Amino acid sequence: MTKRTSAKYKIDRRMGENIWGRPKSPVNRREYGPGQHGQRRKGKLSDFGIQLRAKQKLKGYYGDLTEKQFRRIYGEAERVKGDTGENLIGLLESRLDAVVYRAKFVPTVFAARQFVNHGHVLVNGQRVNIPSYRVKEGDLIEVRDKSKQLAVVLEAVQLAERDVPDYIETDHNKMTATFVRAPSLADVPYPVMMEPNLVVEFYAKN
Repeated sequence: MTKRTSAKYKIDRRMGENIWGRPKSPVNRREYGPGQHGQRRKGKLSDFGIQLRAKQKLKGYYGDLTEKQFRRIYGEAERVKGDTGENLIGLLESRLDAVVYRAKFVPTVFAARQFVNHGHVLVNGQRVNIPSYRVKEGDLIEVRDKSKQLAVVLEAVQLAERDVPDYIETDHNKMTATFVRAPSLADVPYPVMMEPNLVVEFYAKN
């Protein structure tokens, strides 16, 4: 099991929430954290702890991004006009791996990163193998012809546990998706509450 694959189970347990809404999440069985001290009673979190947790949860949701990657995206969200928290969500959702995941071409965010890395995805007819590639409004994302019959793709399309959000238009017969627009927080179908405002507070103070 790779570090990234095992991470998705640890993140759920560490946060104490099923952040991707997966039926097999260990939180569905054990609500305490990982490790030998996971069952100890948790103390009340400080403001810093609450903000840090919100940041870790959002980072984890998008495939356990590194702090450097996440800080760079936050910096960009801060420079754009408008609400920084909303901008942050819009930028995270316009990553190519996030769009591939939302379009239900693969079952998990981690699988989406690997899928893009291995060259299975085209953007406007050109192969792109960079998961962090920024998708723009109107861009056409499609699974390469040679990859359309992969088991991981066929299984993901049938997943009943999540729907494709309305800011992405998909055609699962052709395995294509169009990125209609960057979403706001209210548009994104997170299985648990995300609090980008707390992430903004975290970076403002640290």
